[in-house]
Amino acid sequence: MEKREYYSLFETTRARGWFIYRVFAIFMFVAICFIWFYRLSNITINGEDGKSWAWLGLFGAELWFGLNWLFSQALRWNLVFRKPFKTRLSQRYEEMNLPGVDIFVCTADPDIEPPITVINTVLSVMAYDYPVEKLSVYLSDDAASDITFYALLEASTFAKHWLPFCKRFKVEPRSPAAYFNTLASTTYPHDHNHAKHLEEIKKLYENMKIRIEDAATLGGVPKETRSKHSGFSLWDSYTSRRDHDTMIQILLHEKDPENSKDVDGFNLPTLVYLAREKRPQHRHNFKAGAMNALIRVSSKISNAKVILNVDCDMYSNSSQSVKDALCFFMDEDKGQEIAFVQFPQSFENVTKNDLYGSALKPVIEVS
Repeated sequence: MEKREYYSLFETTRARGWFIYRVFAIFMFVAICFIWFYRLSNITINGEDGKSWAWLGLFGAELWFGLNWLFSQALRWNLVFRKPFKTRLSQRYEEMNLPGVDIFVCTADPDIEPPITVINTVLSVMAYDYPVEKLSVYLSDDAASDITFYALLEASTFAKHWLPFCKRFKVEPRSPAAYFNTLASTTYPHDHNHAKHLEEIKKLYENMKIRIEDAATLGGVPKETRSKHSGFSLWDSYTSRRDHDTMIQILLHEKDPENSKDVDGFNLPTLVYLAREKRPQHRHNFKAGAMNALIRVSSKISNAKVILNVDCDMYSNSSQSVKDALCFFMDEDKGQEIAFVQFPQSFENVTKNDLYGSALKPVIEVS
């Protein structure tokens, strides 16, 4: 019988110059120890004009930064790079044989985490380059806000236009706000068909954004809008953010084919809203509690083998992220040894006039 040869779905390579870095780190640690020794050996308790307190303050700062540097060596001492091979994954597994993926997005406060930001994250993960029948997106709303639910409802309608647009024109990134922002700094599409569809989808997004932000400004959803969707009845018995029943609403699902198809007639990913039950006399453990509730609810709806947890204010900047992660989980040799795959986080516009976009490149790309 012919033996089939398998190639690894990912590779691990050691960073260049690791020996030089280790020598440098050793000399750096020795230098830090000399500084600590110098400070300790020259401390005077009864100094003049508060100089002793300044000396102790300097020692405290040097101790803190020295220990911080020392602990960071856990990441840098044996630096490796991992590269997934999505092409091999596609060649080895047909789409229908790929595992289901449940995506959890958690939000806690519509004032700190604006609903328009939350749904941009939701739309970015709904638009993953992955079989929609295998993809389910759950939004956990710890504030139980009808405005957040309204925003998600608007997103479910906009997704019927956004997902086909992303697939047709290979859009990256697939967060609408992030994509439209990139157009200001890159070349506008020259193709007439692309430019036409872009203007249409951008207008749909701007109209949706205005409706959501108006609702947030007014502090409530208009009565006319509430009467059009039965989901708002969940708030008829609503008491407060810390005291309410469980609220679950399935906005998109294959069992509702009339509502769950895009404008091209293809299915959309499952989309679910959840506000877990809360009572004043019980502690709810913040995001950990939200994750527990999401696992219980998703096990009854989709029960996927793989769970992806995404912060509500951090959109996915690659439509291939799910397949990247699966290269580690589904590798024949090492896959059974891997339980978690973590993606690096990049931040934009954290401070005004931030030249580097708070991308944390030394942490993400170097260390």
